[in-house]
Amino acid sequence: MRRTKRLLTLTLFATAATAGAQGNLTFVCGAQADWCQVVANAYKKETGGEAKFLRLSAGESLARLRAEKANPSFDVLFGGTGDVHEAGTKEKLLTFYKPKAWNELYPELRQQVKDAYIPLYTGALGMAVNDTVLKKRNLPAPTDWPDLGDPKYKGLVAMPNPNTSGTAYTMITTLIQIYGEDKAFDLLKKIHNNVPRNGYTRPGSGAAFLAARGEVAVGVTFLHDAVAQNVRGFPVRAVAPKAGTGTEIGGVSLVTNGPNPAAGKQFIDFVLKPETQKLAATVESFQIQSNAKTPVAAASPNLDKIKLIDYDFGKWGDSATRARIISRWTKEVFPLPRR
Repeated sequence: MRRTKRLLTLTLFATAATAGAQGNLTFVCGAQADWCQVVANAYKKETGGEAKFLRLSAGESLARLRAEKANPSFDVLFGGTGDVHEAGTKEKLLTFYKPKAWNELYPELRQQVKDAYIPLYTGALGMAVNDTVLKKRNLPAPTDWPDLGDPKYKGLVAMPNPNTSGTAYTMITTLIQIYGEDKAFDLLKKIHNNVPRNGYTRPGSGAAFLAARGEVAVGVTFLHDAVAQNVRGFPVRAVAPKAGTGTEIGGVSLVTNGPNPAAGKQFIDFVLKPETQKLAATVESFQIQSNAKTPVAAASPNLDKIKLIDYDFGKWGDSATRARIISRWTKEVFPLPRR
């Protein structure tokens, strides 16, 4: 009897260990690191599986997936702007997986991305404005995109670098859709002249952080990142440009030929549950979550009160288009001397 009990106990431990191992995965975190951590902790608590992650900005995520195409080390791409998910799917770096909660996701989000990837959240682009800095300079707050190119804001504008940031790419393509490509690049050159040496950040949230710390007066960022800084007690507010602004539909995608696809699918199903999506607001990530059953955090920007353009996710998510636009900015805008 004792031997039988021992064998039964060992079998149970072995089964539990195997189940945990099968649920282990590694994911690229294209969202805020603290959000990824709280999700990873919750995943382990519910499934017993380990979810390890590496924080990379959108552009870095795509570069890493391309570099590892023959032998991926990740199972899931969690977060990051839609252009990366669109490009990754078209390049077969990512594989579309229809999750269990598919029909619970906002239909308009699914329609906008044309079922190319799984929507995880959405948010609108805009500015983080530090009125304290502006008041010291006796300057008015900018209200629209052209204001950012006004010489009176010399050295006071921060924005992310499109070579690493999906936020910056969304900004550039938003300007193109509003003003046309050549006029948009003329404006980007004027904005560049107002960006200080340390004003180009790797992640999009970095520009909001510089504005929050008072290193600049304005940071181009997603509005939920500006709200997050305000909630943390910094003197910044979110401003949506009057001419209109673009949106992101951040995604979650299965990496093609990842080391543990079964765990990857399990993780995707887990992060789309309302109970999991609610965790974002607990770490001050105020995007609108994709599951219609997930309550919208009180601090989240109200997209119904913002003038949104009809952002073409398919067109601007195309790999060749994305590469061309970023290359043009890198060649024509970034090297220009600040006058």
